[in-house]
Parts: sequence; C-alpha cells; structure tokens
Amino acid sequence: MHEIEPYYRWRDDYVASEDEYSPFYATQYSEFEFDKQIYNYLLHPQWDTFGSNTLYLKVIFADYERGYAIIELIGEWNDAINNDIMLMKREMLELMMDAGLNKFILIGENVLNFHSSDDCYYEEWFQDVEDGWIAGINFREHVIEEFKRNNIDYYINFGGELDEISWRGLKPIQVFKKVEEQLTKRLN
Repeated sequence: MHEIEPYYRWRDDYVASEDEYSPFYATQYSEFEFDKQIYNYLLHPQWDTFGSNTLYLKVIFADYERGYAIIELIGEWNDAINNDIMLMKREMLELMMDAGLNKFILIGENVLNFHSSDDCYYEEWFQDVEDGWIAGINFREHVIEEFKRNNIDYYINFGGELDEISWRGLKPIQVFKKVEEQLTKRLN
C-alpha cells in the first residue's frame, strides 16, 4: 500500500496544502518518512489524515467558484468502530462547506471495505449541502453493496456510470461535468 500515492497530475491546478481554505493548509509532507499506516501496512506519506486510523484521503481538487471538491480515499471506511464519517464531517467537510463547497466527488477505488454504524452523519452532511450533492465514483462493488445495505446510498449517489468514470485522463472540470450530468439525468 505504501506505493499507492494520491493522484498527482492535477498538482499544477490545485494543491490542498497551498489552499488557505483547505483543512490541510500548510501541511508539510515527507517523501521518505512513512508516518501513516492502516493496520500493519504503511501508506505513502502524501495521504492526509483526518483522525481515522483506517481511512485516509487527499483533496485533489477544489473549485470555490463552482462549489465542488474531488476527494480521493484509501483504506477501510469504518463507522462501526471509528465513526469515520463523524470524524471526516467534523474535522474537514464542515470546514470545506464553510468555505462554500457543496458538491463532493468521492473517489473510492482504493476503499477496501466499509463497516457501517448508523446513517445520522450522512443525513446531516446531505442536509448541509442543501442545493449540492455527494457522489461516489469508482467504488468497489462489495463496498457499494454495503453502503446500499445500510441505506447510505440515499445520501451519497453511487452506481451506474458513476462506477465507470475514467477520471485519471480528464481535467477536474471534466470530471465534475460528467458526474453532474449523471446526477441531473437521475433527477429527470
């Protein structure tokens, strides 16, 4: 897992540690010291922590004019033991929403498992975005099934073409437009 680094090709357009509105503003990273781990697996030092010891993330793009953020995740999403969604919401999402973001694209191809608890923080996040939305793209099928089994897909949009977006070759605005187009089709 230490070789899986957050997506870096958009760094010319956005770096969370240089964004004064980012919860990770002024964070300094080491390229050589592995200071994060999931269980006994080391993680690449560029991933950010928000308080969970099994789930890490990277805000790889934020656009305050259009009000969206793209967040890449890695690890085990565990609400049952760690209440990861509560930590994520309190420690970073609320700060991002306070800065004007209300559309969130979560990239989940490196989320290995999901363990649920209740859905109250998902509901709260969903209500807080008001005219915005939350979308999960490229999550693994068994992870999506676990989200659905616990009715979290009511708050986070999964499935369909959202699971097949080849986002790495696109610019952030193209990813945003593709996700927004899918969500608009669902509403109509």
